[in-house]
Amino acid sequence: MRRLLLLLLLCVLAGLGGAACRHVPPTAYEPPASSIGQAVDKMNELMLHDVTNPPLAARFFAYALLAGNEVLAQRDTTCPALGKRLHEPFGAPVPPATSYSPRLAALLAILKTAAKLQPSGSQLAGAQQQVLADCQAKGMPADVAEASAQYAQAVAQAVLKYAKQDGYYRISDRPRYTPTTGPGYWYPTPPAFLPPVEPYFSTIRPFLLDSTNQFRPQPPQAFDPRPGSGFYQLMQQVRQTGNTLTDEQRQIAAFWDCNPFAVRDQGHLQVGLKKMSPGAHWMKIAGLACRQSRVPFGQAMQLHTVLALTLTDAFRCCWQEKYQSNRIRPETAIRRYLDPQWKPLLQTPPFPEYVSGHSVVSTAAAEVLGHYFGPTYAYTDTTEHEFGLRARRFTSFEQAAEQAATSRLYGGIHYLDAIRQGQVLGQKVGVLAVQRLCSHRNFTQLASK
Repeated sequence: MRRLLLLLLLCVLAGLGGAACRHVPPTAYEPPASSIGQAVDKMNELMLHDVTNPPLAARFFAYALLAGNEVLAQRDTTCPALGKRLHEPFGAPVPPATSYSPRLAALLAILKTAAKLQPSGSQLAGAQQQVLADCQAKGMPADVAEASAQYAQAVAQAVLKYAKQDGYYRISDRPRYTPTTGPGYWYPTPPAFLPPVEPYFSTIRPFLLDSTNQFRPQPPQAFDPRPGSGFYQLMQQVRQTGNTLTDEQRQIAAFWDCNPFAVRDQGHLQVGLKKMSPGAHWMKIAGLACRQSRVPFGQAMQLHTVLALTLTDAFRCCWQEKYQSNRIRPETAIRRYLDPQWKPLLQTPPFPEYVSGHSVVSTAAAEVLGHYFGPTYAYTDTTEHEFGLRARRFTSFEQAAEQAATSRLYGGIHYLDAIRQGQVLGQKVGVLAVQRLCSHRNFTQLASK
């Protein structure tokens, strides 16, 4: 009793006021940090089911994790709020005065937000119930769990309202995109000849960028298929590389393929192959690194959120340039001007070539992860096991990003200038994200293990 009276007296003397002096008793059980990665995995499973395109997948991750971060930030100083640092600020609802679990509420906010954003989001209801059941089975009082769910719902609704204002839902009102006819322009590629993906994604509200044209790569090599031209040399490089691939280069290309639109001919049908997006691959790498270094819950939540926000703006910059330059893919150009029978190792994704999306998002992701874990963080990437691909060892995130970028040349789907300029663009986005969202390097000591 004396201790409680002393606490109340100190609050009054410090002038903190009633709301800031609320005592939220600890719960008997709190979810572990690994549950953040599990929530991300649940989202990715639905993305595979729905064949979610890469830019949209990043947008789903960004809003769902923003909800979780802003919930946790109310009670966890290791997870600062990010909403006020965004290009258009977001403010979370005030937490309840009753006892609740910040971690449980954060996890539920992620799942509840994703459930409304993703096309098959209703399938996440079971995951929400499982999280609640697990917490109560391990000692969390039922009233605490219920209060956590209610606060999660309030924040999820606020984030969904914020998301609805980013302009994505107005894209459907735009005229259907028609590929430009004429030499040098992108055109749908085999085997499925799919229509272009998200031609207006660059019009949505950014999280970090101040303007649409804040970062623009230099113009691509001018189209000129005549022998001896710069563009002709780029075509020749892709063709010759594809014709002389080593086994290691083939494995690298397959490991970083991450093409949700890949299909396979099966008799008279074309069957879609389940592959995660490049953004999802890097989100899973983040979870892997957090588990390896035993990153605490609050810091792991912050890292996942910063990464998701960064990936979304990286895609936004990349997609603006893709549909601005609208450059022809190597598969189309090489067949038309060099070799009618040539085929790339990988299936060409359904959107223009310049710049390389893998190069942009991988370099931006490596910039963020390197900030938190250090420039020489070694890890083994096992994220492609579920797709039958062996693990790969890396000595840094930068090395992994470089391999991801170069894999597009091995795969025969990008020219070298699109890869290198994509890396330049990705680094700029990554540096901006670190400057805007990361106040300090949280994991230096953990990463030195």
